[in-house]
Amino acid sequence: MATVTLKGNPVNLEGNEVNVGDKAPEATVVTTDLAEKQVGGAQDKVQMIVVVPSLDTPVCATETRKFNEEASNIEGVDVTVVSMDLPFASKRFCSTEGVENLTVASDYRNRDFGEKYGVVIAEGPLKGILARAIFIIDKNGNVVYKQLVPEITEEPNYEEALEAAKKAAAA
Repeated sequence: MATVTLKGNPVNLEGNEVNVGDKAPEATVVTTDLAEKQVGGAQDKVQMIVVVPSLDTPVCATETRKFNEEASNIEGVDVTVVSMDLPFASKRFCSTEGVENLTVASDYRNRDFGEKYGVVIAEGPLKGILARAIFIIDKNGNVVYKQLVPEITEEPNYEEALEAAKKAAAA
């Protein structure tokens, strides 16, 4: 079981921890138009899965806007932001913030993404939502990059994640 911190306090995560070199589990998330989308597994493109606790927080909003700006610059990479937010709230966020270069999706319906990737917060005030993480999955369905952000309230290393996505797309 992985551990991160929330404002310096340790928080355990639950689910199946996925690491670089593992096969990326397939999971179904729900997009802002209530359609289902498969993430993980082998697809005809590289996948970047950006996991955030909630779009209603400043750090998650900033992170989603940043990846939206950068997503259009990465040829051959499908970017999906996953949270537990309801699709209605996600749709409002995307409309308000002009997010249109990536897919924003929710794990609320099946709750299988968080479990399959080991990013469900297991305790404390955020219990049941997702920790902040980034997974890059190559066309063969292998996890080639993982960033589990150690402190939930901090932004990820954008440059490192974007470089990993570009490298995977070029392979």
